Amino acid sequence: MKPLLLLSVFIIVSCSKAPKYDLIIRNGVLYDGSGSPAVKGDIGVKGDTIAAIGNLSEYKGGQEVDVNGLAVSPGFINMLSWANVSLIEDGRSQSDIRQGVTLEVMGEGSSMGPWNDEIKAEVLENQQDIKYEIRWNTLGEYLQYMEKKGVSTNIASFVGNGTLRRYVIGYENRKATDEELDQMRALTEQAMQEGAVGISSSLLYAPSGYADTEELTELAKVAAKYNGMYVSHIRSEGDDLLGAIDEIISISKNAGLSAEIYHLKASGEKNWAKLDEAIAMIEDARAEGVPITADIYTYPASSTGLHVQLPDWVREGGVDATIERLSDPSLRSKILDDVSFEHSPDRILLVGFKNPDLRIHAGKRLDEVAEELGKSPAETMIDLIVEDDSRIQVVYFSMSEENIKKKIALPWVSFCSDAGSYANEGIFLEQSTHPRAYGSFIRVLGKYCRDEKLYPLEDGIRRLTSFPAQNLKLKKRGLLKPGYYADIVVFDPDKVSDKATFTEPHQYAVGVNHVWVNGTQVLKDGEHTGATPGRFIKGPGYK
Repeated sequence: MKPLLLLSVFIIVSCSKAPKYDLIIRNGVLYDGSGSPAVKGDIGVKGDTIAAIGNLSEYKGGQEVDVNGLAVSPGFINMLSWANVSLIEDGRSQSDIRQGVTLEVMGEGSSMGPWNDEIKAEVLENQQDIKYEIRWNTLGEYLQYMEKKGVSTNIASFVGNGTLRRYVIGYENRKATDEELDQMRALTEQAMQEGAVGISSSLLYAPSGYADTEELTELAKVAAKYNGMYVSHIRSEGDDLLGAIDEIISISKNAGLSAEIYHLKASGEKNWAKLDEAIAMIEDARAEGVPITADIYTYPASSTGLHVQLPDWVREGGVDATIERLSDPSLRSKILDDVSFEHSPDRILLVGFKNPDLRIHAGKRLDEVAEELGKSPAETMIDLIVEDDSRIQVVYFSMSEENIKKKIALPWVSFCSDAGSYANEGIFLEQSTHPRAYGSFIRVLGKYCRDEKLYPLEDGIRRLTSFPAQNLKLKKRGLLKPGYYADIVVFDPDKVSDKATFTEPHQYAVGVNHVWVNGTQVLKDGEHTGATPGRFIKGPGYK
């Protein structure tokens, strides 16, 4: 045989040999995350990356999973996660992984860096059940530390303006000087270069809320320089909801960057009717080209500290200063006179105590505990906060189910838990929590899509995947597409369901069969594999 003919035969034989994929997911109904209707097909993965999509029946994989017509989608993105401490204790991220979450985005107004010695001392003093050493100073160092320690989900973070204020000014309620603003700008720039996805604020709380619109705009301009995002727990979710929305629209316009409203809501029954006008304001701004979006959790109850029911002057200077005032007998009468509950005590559920002796009250309403103790709700609130030496985590039943349905159907809304990511075992059972930690994402697919038919499944998946990834300007995340990272979820649309309740929140969602993060299987047949392939996902300004 002539050499040229031999070469031709070799080429034909070589081309006919099937390439070896590390993983082939076969016979799936593929929702690519774009919002397009599903198609049937297979996915081939090499290493951490999707290598091929289509009919791969001629090829073999090192691992093959036949999903028999189940839904396959990109991994879900939690736009507001408080897993920054729970993942230190347990990196498996069980309550989120079992809902298909493959990326936790942290940093609502406060972040795990930059921290100076004063902040570290305060954090160490206020640690509750989870104890940990602080082995970082900057936000980037924290995220690198977590990746090295081992987490099952990917992680990303905003830098919080409240943390910047604590670092530079402390808890003083005043305007920043020019020098202090310059220092906060420099810290923002450092965080963006380290990989933060933008800057955040949480304006209901001290010291984040001590920043005025001008200060927030100046810091947002720094994030804009690095193509980052501004995201905010806006200044009011109740009486001044519309004014607070106007402020974030103004910051977006004047700083020249996209902005997102954390957990959009109209809080308190008297404010429920304001939601329609709030939505109209956002849609008018979007129509004018202002890139405003929002995220929500899928429950009609919020969760934060009991202390927010106290008068503003009592909460001045942060939680420690608040407790000091509450402990002062000379101030008690004035505080009691000034207490005006935004939420009725029978709509306040106590869930989180620092003092183990007070956990007998967990799962009870404030009015119930007050009756048991023979005190008024206001007296009970003050005494519990002082005795617990904390703000006390509570659930507020403050929203309407009708409004949840309005928000969840909006095409510019993504989703969050606004909670840690827990396991239903061990130390996590020492405290109650909000059921959103275990069910916020699965309700997008089950309760509101399948059961109530508020939107097609492909759109719910889009807003769990590519939409938040695009808002965060993440590279190669959020789609089932060759060249994209293999963050993949397999679930049964007929079976996905949340099980967590307000009285028994530590219950895993069901219906998610498999999850891969960066090509490594983390959930197999509904059970955690123990793998921790999560990575620090860096924002667009990373250098």
